[in-house]
Amino acid sequence: MQEGLTARPGGPLAGRARPPGDKSISHRALILGALAHGETRIEGMLEGEDVIHTAEAMGELGALVTREGDGRWRVRGHGALAEPEAAIDCGNSGTGVRLIMGAAAAFPLAATFTGDISLRARPMGRVLRPLGEMGASWLGREGGRLPLTLKGGALRAIAYRPPEPSAQVKSAVLLAGLGAEGTTEVVEAQPTRDHTERMLIAFGAAVQTWDAVDGRHVRLAGGQRLEGTPLRVPADPSSAAFPLVAALITPGSEVTLEGVLLNPTRAGLIATLREMGGEIEIRNVREEGGEAVGDVAARCSALIGIEVPPERAPSMIDEYPILAVAAAFAEGPTVMRGIGELRVKETDRIAAMAAGLAACGAAAAEGPDSLVVAGRGANGVAGGAHVRTHGDHRIAMSFLALGLAARRPVSVDGATMIATSFPGFTALMGALGADIA
Repeated sequence: MQEGLTARPGGPLAGRARPPGDKSISHRALILGALAHGETRIEGMLEGEDVIHTAEAMGELGALVTREGDGRWRVRGHGALAEPEAAIDCGNSGTGVRLIMGAAAAFPLAATFTGDISLRARPMGRVLRPLGEMGASWLGREGGRLPLTLKGGALRAIAYRPPEPSAQVKSAVLLAGLGAEGTTEVVEAQPTRDHTERMLIAFGAAVQTWDAVDGRHVRLAGGQRLEGTPLRVPADPSSAAFPLVAALITPGSEVTLEGVLLNPTRAGLIATLREMGGEIEIRNVREEGGEAVGDVAARCSALIGIEVPPERAPSMIDEYPILAVAAAFAEGPTVMRGIGELRVKETDRIAAMAAGLAACGAAAAEGPDSLVVAGRGANGVAGGAHVRTHGDHRIAMSFLALGLAARRPVSVDGATMIATSFPGFTALMGALGADIA
């Protein structure tokens, strides 16, 4: 792991930049391209380590996956997945492994899944439970942790209510449902990101979605044929969040982030920052590949602490670490509840943020599923800390953003893992005027 990466306070951030392609959509484009008949051409794909692992996995499962240039990939599928000869290594990607397991479960094959030390510690039971109800079986470590071997085929459709909001679980069930007998239905108490539903439609599937008193219903009939299609991946709002917040808290800054995904199920951070007083403007809204995108302009703002509605968590679950940084520079406390899922990400992100903020001179109190940050106001965060990231890319980028606006530099104990979601992070930030090295 790269050592000694440090962010130093300096001048304002300014300019325009396009963040890397959306990670969630990149994973799904590769998987659905492999499940489809014919060719799928992808532009703007994120070429981070997580997505590259998914590309390699789909090749192991029988698709022809070819890189044709910067962000340009071609996937040729034949409507089915084949049994792999070697274990499927998903690296650090929870999204990748859970969605691939769902897709693989639909076929009569056995596949062994593994990953790095962090992924092997993360629970897979939330996906294995519904796949088991559909007829898949698995053999592995206690609690469904990797490595494990999944055996699929002869699935039956189910109606499933996830016990916690999770787009990964919903997507895994829907992908398995493509090969199940009957009609699969997922009912979400709180709607989660809907990229899988949108992309299934783009590949030719019929998907029914409606809201009712008991939640959002998504219904998919088994046996549908997918056809390859061209796709353009918009910029990832979870990656755009880091330069966005850095601009809001660094005096004199104004930046524009181009082509950012504006899907309503992913817009929670922008809504929250606006409620905190952030000056954020959305320009040039357009549609690309069935998704709304636009250019997001932000300028340094006087932020105030707020209570974030817990029901907003599914639309911004990956952005809470950088939101906690914004909260440290706000006047008054910011209360974040309903975020217990952060404790089972690449690391315990609630604990990691609380510890890092405390080291930087910003008080934070954690609960089982909550984090309260006592804002210090503009220029109120001391910095001067060496922060432990626990190998988590979002923790690393969050504290590097903090270091740009703190009174003293902030360093993180590793940075190589940033490439899992944001290759070129330091270069992009540097082009905007950030001193990170």
